[in-house]
This record gives sequence, C-alpha cells and structure tokens, in this order.
Amino acid sequence: MESASRFLWCLLLLLQELLVHPYSVPADAANLESVVVSVVNLTAKAGSQMVLPCKSFRMVWTQDRLNDRQRVVHWDLYRNQYDNYNSERLCDMYSAGEQRVYSGYNKGRIFMPDAAFKDGNFSLVIKNVVESDQGIYSCNLHHHYCHLYETVKIQLDVTTTMKEVKMYWDGEKAVIVALRGSTVELPCINRNHIWTDRYDEEDQQVVHWDWQPPGVPHDRADRLIDLYASGERRSYGPLFIRQKMDITKRAFSQGDFSLKISSLEAADEGTYSCHLHHHYCGLHERRIFQVSVVEPEPETKVVNITRHNAPAADPNAGRGHNVINVIIPESRAHFFQQLGYILATLLLFILLLILVVLVTRKRRRRGFEYNMKKCDQKDVNLREFTVDTNELSSYKSEDITLDYKNNILKEKAEHSQRFPAKNIDLDKDFRKEYCK
Repeated sequence: MESASRFLWCLLLLLQELLVHPYSVPADAANLESVVVSVVNLTAKAGSQMVLPCKSFRMVWTQDRLNDRQRVVHWDLYRNQYDNYNSERLCDMYSAGEQRVYSGYNKGRIFMPDAAFKDGNFSLVIKNVVESDQGIYSCNLHHHYCHLYETVKIQLDVTTTMKEVKMYWDGEKAVIVALRGSTVELPCINRNHIWTDRYDEEDQQVVHWDWQPPGVPHDRADRLIDLYASGERRSYGPLFIRQKMDITKRAFSQGDFSLKISSLEAADEGTYSCHLHHHYCGLHERRIFQVSVVEPEPETKVVNITRHNAPAADPNAGRGHNVINVIIPESRAHFFQQLGYILATLLLFILLLILVVLVTRKRRRRGFEYNMKKCDQKDVNLREFTVDTNELSSYKSEDITLDYKNNILKEKAEHSQRFPAKNIDLDKDFRKEYCK
C-alpha cells in the first residue's frame, strides 16, 4: 500500500510539472528565435524625417526598490456549500521570504516551505485535516515584473476510512482523498529559474535595430544600434549613418524604442527590424518595417483670385471669405496658359460669326424692296432714252386767239381744244426704267 502511494505521488508530481511548464515562458539561451509581432509598410518622401514605432510596456525597466516583492505565491480555497461557491484566501508569500496566514484558526496548521522561491516547491501542508478543508485549492504564482501568471488546481476530499485514501487525475486537475485527522501535502512545484533565481535585470534587457537592404536575407542584416537597460549604448556603421539614426535615452523607462531617421534618402530603403530581448522574463519579440522612399512632389503655386471692391474681411468671422485659393502645379501652369489663349480666340471667332449671320438675315428680310432714297441719289441722263413725239400733245393753260388763214386749220384747232392734253411725266417713267 505504501509503495503504491509513493508511485501515485511521483506520477502526480510528474503530471503537474508537465502541465505547468508549457505555460511558462522559457528564458534560457536556447530561446533565441524572436516572435514576429507586427509587419508594417511605410513610405516617406526623400529629405523628410521618419519614425519607426517600436513600443513595449513589458520592457519597461523598474528597479526593485521593495526588496523583491514582485514575485508572489498565494493559495485560495473554493468551497461548494448548498450549490453556492465561495472563495477564501488561505495564505501568501513573497519572494523575500515573508509568509502570511489570513485565518487565526489556520495559523500553525497550514504553511508553505520557507525555501519555496529557492527550490521551486510551493506545496501547501495541511495538518489535522477536517471535513471543512474539503474543496478545490488553487496555487497561484504571479510575477508582476514579467507579467507572468500561473495557476495549479487541486481537489481535496476527506474520508474516514483508510481504504478510500488515494490520489488520481480526473482529466483537469489532481484529486487527493485524505484521511480525517492526518497531514496532507498539496503539491505545487515549478522549478523554472524565473521563480527560483533572481538575476540582475539590467544585464538581461537589450534592444537592437537591424537593417536589411533590398535583396539581403535576414541572417545577413546590418546591426545599427544596441541599447541595454543599464544605459550602455552601441552604434554601428559609418559616422553619417550613426548621426542620422537615434533612439531616445529614456527608452527603457518609457517603453518607447522607436527609431528616428532624419534626412531620408533612396539608399535608406529596406527592411528595418526592432528586436526586444528580456532574457530574465523570457521575452523575445521582433517588429518588422518595410521602408520605401519616394521623390518629393514639385512645388505648388497658390493663385489668389479676389473680388473687386470687396469689403474687408472680419478676422473674427468664420464665414464670408472673399478669397478663392486655386492651387495649380508648376508643371501644368504653362499648359493652362496656352489653353486660355486658345479658348479666348475661339470665343472671339464665334462672336464674329454670329454677327455676320445676323446681318445677312436682316438683309434677306428686306429683299428687293424699292429704296427711294437710293434711287433719288442717282443721276439720270435723259439723253440716253428715245422719246416718241407722236404721243405728246400740247398743253395750253389758257385760250389763245389765233388768226386762222382757212377753215381747215380752224377746225383742227377746235378739235384739239375739246380733248385735253395728256400730262405725261417723262422723268418718272425714265427713273422707273432705270431703277429696274
């Protein structure tokens, strides 16, 4: 029976260690492969300044001024009474060796080994087990500096018969059935050095920037800057590169490791990598930036078009501006100027064409009407026309007493007086013929 208990105990410890370590962050030298956190593409103009953001608040270095109170372990008990779960803090202990038991009833009855943070054994010992000790116990490990949190749960049942005493794994947690009045030890073992040793954090934190020109693989990247939490700084490469790339001196106190590049050039293109290594906490992160440099755009001209006789604008007023700003690129100014000349010429030609069309239509409406004024101005030569004298009759405005020599002449005279002479305006007839 005793050999079986020891075998089960060893098996339980082995299972617990297998479950605990996967949740721990390895911090040994073999874990040199960084985890890629982000990949960002950035584009900037030549001659400008660029900042590659690389921030991590887990890398903020704070010197331990509280006697190493950043590592703590505490045990909690969860009971199920009448389908009601309640929790109770049993005890806790800091890495400085201080151990505290919260209940007066449990003082001297429950405790953890004093060398817990040296050998990694955080098991809880309970003396004189009673029925009220039944429940689910949780062993909680917290590393506030490295932001690591681990929990191990164990279920404790109390029995009155020796035959029912046993330990087993139910698939989620260890289950221990203890005899009432006996002493039981709830196992919680984590021998990861982050919980057992205390290294000098200043020598364990380092940040470095790498640069890969286009076409160069990662393993052949050029180192730019190394920065340690102790304040040591190393810059690599030619002097002009070291002068144009910089990281703030308060990087580890603020968690801001951004790289500032001034006076960008086309030769600065490539892949930049920010590597964050915290060997004490097992933190290894990498942020990648793809940087492209483009030529700056040509300068622009601002043309102010103002209204004539416009009232002065009120500087306090937010509306009513009478100025229109038209921004035209310098390379297109000549094109718009020539286009303006062409449009103005075309508009003038259209106006002249419209004027000619209107005058022509007006002349057509008048047709071939007779214009008396134009006809009067023309000189008519009557000699150019022949006149038939047979159709003309003499005109007499008053009676004339003639002395006729014979009767025949007298009769002809009387006959001519009976029919008045026809009044013919030769000038009018000639003008009509001439105007035609």
